[in-house]
Amino acid sequence: MATSKWYKPYLLGGLAGLLLTASVLFANQFFGTSTTFPRAATWLVDLVGIDLSHLDFYQVRGGALTGASFPNWQLLFVLGIGIGAFISSLLTGTFKLERLPPMWVARFGDRLGLRIVHSLLGGVLVMLGARMAGGCPSGHGVSGVSQLGVSSLLALAMFFVGGIITARIIYRGGK
Repeated sequence: MATSKWYKPYLLGGLAGLLLTASVLFANQFFGTSTTFPRAATWLVDLVGIDLSHLDFYQVRGGALTGASFPNWQLLFVLGIGIGAFISSLLTGTFKLERLPPMWVARFGDRLGLRIVHSLLGGVLVMLGARMAGGCPSGHGVSGVSQLGVSSLLALAMFFVGGIITARIIYRGGK
């Protein structure tokens, strides 16, 4: 199945658009993932019994990050993205375990600890940027652009610019 082209991006893009349309029609929900992560973090903090409700970052648009609304459909959406990617890689024969990506090893060497630190710091920066932008690439890029939101068009352009600049800095001279 790895050589099959049934998964062409045009077909999957169209199916994603139909799924978004169905999500809005039947559940009145647009795609987005970035709020799930602070909700999960504050849910865990609440579970442990730490009260952070007095801090500004604990609030999302005037409401608490957690409560009766978490875990919710967005968490299932985020989990489904990972599970779907895994299943897709198995079906297409592209799944493989590797300690470090070859491109990383060529640029930075085979130090796993360095990769973990960079990944964690990069993840924190991406989440901060997504929260500052009022949404993530899936929220702005799929849901916001489908509504022709000017802020989403601008945010999506900045996601691409930031990604290109970051890749050029990290992999300068690489292939």
